[in-house]
Amino acid sequence: MADGLTTENPGTEEKEAPFSPTPGLTANRVSAHETQGQHKNKAIHIFLYKNILIFARILLDCPTMTEAALQTIVGSNDCRDALTALLKAAADQLRLSVLRILRRDTFSVQELCQILDVSQPGMSHHLKILATAGLVTTRREGSTIFYRRAHKAALPALAELQSAILASANLIALDQQAEQQLALINQARAENSKVFFEEHAGEFRSQQEQIVAYSLYGASSAELLASTQHEGALAIEIGPGEGEFLPELASRYTRVIAVDNASSMLEKSRQAAASKGLGNVEFLLADTHHAEIADNSADCVVINMVLHHVPSPADILADAAQWLRPGGVLSVTDLCPHDQSWARDACGDLWLGLNPDDLSDWAAEVGLKEGPSVYLAQKNGFRVQVRQFLKPART
Repeated sequence: MADGLTTENPGTEEKEAPFSPTPGLTANRVSAHETQGQHKNKAIHIFLYKNILIFARILLDCPTMTEAALQTIVGSNDCRDALTALLKAAADQLRLSVLRILRRDTFSVQELCQILDVSQPGMSHHLKILATAGLVTTRREGSTIFYRRAHKAALPALAELQSAILASANLIALDQQAEQQLALINQARAENSKVFFEEHAGEFRSQQEQIVAYSLYGASSAELLASTQHEGALAIEIGPGEGEFLPELASRYTRVIAVDNASSMLEKSRQAAASKGLGNVEFLLADTHHAEIADNSADCVVINMVLHHVPSPADILADAAQWLRPGGVLSVTDLCPHDQSWARDACGDLWLGLNPDDLSDWAAEVGLKEGPSVYLAQKNGFRVQVRQFLKPART
């Protein structure tokens, strides 16, 4: 079938229809209890679905939306219902803007209302449509529900179409007011985290040990990194805490840079490095976006138990990816999702763990490939993910 809208009369019955997705859709297969009018309505629906899908294949650039794939979709009631929900969700500018905002971050209903200047009932209505279509999923943290993009299509047959819709949403430019509100929310999140660690630097170890002590993940992180990259010229650690991982890096890399935006925490790691005689470690007070580190310069970047404290983990991964040289390694250790909401106040956590699929998606979006991973279950119920993402070497 040529790419283009079909032109046959949707009410015409053919002896050999190119699409006969379900028994009963051609004249010689109409069941005894099915009236001619019902059959005509079905034919009209199939006609419309076919044209919608061909339109999607052409304009949304879904090259593998083959004839067989179209036949599968229009031949299934479940697929047709899912297709209807998907296209309905994508047929609204505000819903597309929500998908654009959720591209790399997770937001609550209230935050989305603030960003897009929409009432809460209105926003809830649009989010329900997006959720029904399988474009967003929810996660409860305490009394707050956060929304993020769905990682997988509800039905495999619609996966490529869903990916194309999300890719198109990525191209939407938010208006100035929305951009300002988005920046304000991220700024408030970042400031809350920074203030917490400035004020509680002396309690850092005891706070961390309430959830997971360094001794429970440090060796696994070091071993996994060594198995992928034994040594190098430059290693960077984002958020070094009390500097416990710095000796691992200082012994294998010529130069190490420790980056933190909280001066009191950076001083803790500086003292730890001095006590161990680590002469090749430098300390940089900055956030990752403003740190003066050259692109494509680092052999590895390490982020241990940091991302659940920062307002936008995806942005941190994007900055780290820029610093990595081709062939470099990003090593991430963090909590898996949990429901211990007390960690927000006790430990300064902005997120109750991170979904492993989120990390994978954020890394893929900035050009990093999935590397080896280790998952550690702790006795207190928390689960730790030790992940690696690799920047492809130049060919």
